[in-house]
Amino acid sequence: MNYQNPTPVTGGPVRLSGAVMTHPRRIDAARLLAETDTAGRIRVVTDPQPEGPPTALRSAALAWDAVEPDATHHLVLQDDVVLADGFFAYAEQVAAAVPHEALAFYTGWEGRTGAATRLAALAGQEWTYAVEEHAPCLALMLPADVARGYAAFAAEHGSGWPYDVVVQRYLNALGVPIRVSVPSTVDHSEVPSIAGNSTHGWRQAALFTDRATAPTAYDCAQFAVVPFYQYGDARCAFRRGADAQWEYIETERYLRRLGLAESCRASFVAAGPSPLPERVARAVWETGFAMGVVVASVTAEPPSAEAARAVMDTLGPGGLCEEYTAGELGALIPPVRELALAAFARGRVAERAAAGTAARPEVAVTGGAGGFGRQLAGLLGDAGHHAAHLPEPSGAEHLDGAAYVVHVGVPGAGPGPLAQVLAAAEKARVERLVYVGSARVYRGSDEPDVTEASPTGPPADPEALAWWLEEERCRRWSEESGIAVQVLRPAEPVGPGVFTEGTAARWMHRVWTRHPLLLDRGRRHQVVDHRDLADAVVAVLSAPPHRPVFNVASALYTEEELAELVALIARRTAWEELPGPGVRQGVMETALIGTELGWQPSAPLHEGLRALAQWLACDTHDAITGLPQTGSDV
Repeated sequence: MNYQNPTPVTGGPVRLSGAVMTHPRRIDAARLLAETDTAGRIRVVTDPQPEGPPTALRSAALAWDAVEPDATHHLVLQDDVVLADGFFAYAEQVAAAVPHEALAFYTGWEGRTGAATRLAALAGQEWTYAVEEHAPCLALMLPADVARGYAAFAAEHGSGWPYDVVVQRYLNALGVPIRVSVPSTVDHSEVPSIAGNSTHGWRQAALFTDRATAPTAYDCAQFAVVPFYQYGDARCAFRRGADAQWEYIETERYLRRLGLAESCRASFVAAGPSPLPERVARAVWETGFAMGVVVASVTAEPPSAEAARAVMDTLGPGGLCEEYTAGELGALIPPVRELALAAFARGRVAERAAAGTAARPEVAVTGGAGGFGRQLAGLLGDAGHHAAHLPEPSGAEHLDGAAYVVHVGVPGAGPGPLAQVLAAAEKARVERLVYVGSARVYRGSDEPDVTEASPTGPPADPEALAWWLEEERCRRWSEESGIAVQVLRPAEPVGPGVFTEGTAARWMHRVWTRHPLLLDRGRRHQVVDHRDLADAVVAVLSAPPHRPVFNVASALYTEEELAELVALIARRTAWEELPGPGVRQGVMETALIGTELGWQPSAPLHEGLRALAQWLACDTHDAITGLPQTGSDV
């Protein structure tokens, strides 16, 4: 855990202005909220197009533009909030102490930043920084000069993205951190969402106080690991690598990396039966256990019983709010809390395995756009290989000790990167190279079903040809170097870091930005979960290189089935017919890798699709370059 100590303010007094953003249907509630500021500094701003599609973007631009000329800070509230007693005086005190930061007075129990709030409370901290996701915008205060720039940024870069995503990207562009109060001094009321978010279920603060008292300190905690329970899954956000970028993996995988997965499993079994469904109980235990591990790494002091109970009261609703009604969630709070507290106690005393000595990688993963190469290296490491991601190995010394090279193809980058990898692999005399290509090598095929024996020559489709040429370079290199090469042809990959490939990613991008899906109802789509693809690589490396090519897919969907999954996981928009048939490709036969290597898909595919959706909306931000805003869906 790191801290940032604020520089004491040296300017004049804080002058606050503010706005409540609302819809005409809720104008009365918005006015009552504005009137809670007895100084009269909060105005009401209404949606300028109330009959339009539900979105907060329109009223947000006006609300952030409503900064008074002499204001130092500007506060924007959404109309469905309740404020702690003494809130406005508290907001002014905080603005004076940390004048150059964004200040979020609410974090929801369902998000990653809500999970960081729980950790901070358990560690005895009053502040934490938001985890990269989407800005907590229910009650947000910005320095006035920052607030004044939002509307222009949103007009140029909003492109239909959700309001909280646009705010996150804006603050990222300016380098403005988001400081979060622990506990929240604003909470969500229980009225339907005007912005179309009611399908996300019951939402409240991760931790709320109804009395805003003066902070005792302004040190701000920033955790390197944040376990969170979301959409029914136990996951961890963690900073990895020299660039300290956030990555998100299953909590069980993270505990395995620490040497604590077996301890977590054994303690779960020893805890005895739970009244909760097994899937829920296991995810709650993993989350609570990992929270204990993280908190014990930053403080030896146990949290107070009151703080621990309050934190765990919101863990279950946060993780299950899209699956259960408010009434059902209320009934789940006590058993989830007690199980999470027991897991937290076990995690606090769990002993990590000793760190091993750094060694050269057994598997070098090269290539891979959008961070997918690094994801694949991590998955291979979790499967027991000593793997490292080397995006551009410039010489054999980078591959010393590596028995295998797994190259993730990126034909759009030209022949240079692959040629560089092949030259380095030959100098290092690796045992084998696995080229991870694409099922798009079959694009444009007239055959309804295709096997590894196809294509027999250069495809006519330009995209298929680019993939085929990369495969051919690898095959020719194998003949010249004497090093075995095997080719994997994965279906459309789904998971974090794979946005440049396939219909699912394009459709996710379109629905996040409120565009209709363009359907060719005769098409069929094969997809592969990123974890299944990693397992296929493991299967290939675990057997002699007898077969040159394997097709890999997790599932097959019709056009309508895939569109419905995208709607359920991300957002529902209109479906329209493509004016003409899209480019087809045959359905791959995938029996060979099963019969030869025993590989079968096993990853829950909805998790991979959700990870892709979240990665596009919450993790790439202004790095999205591979998907056109309104481009082709074909």
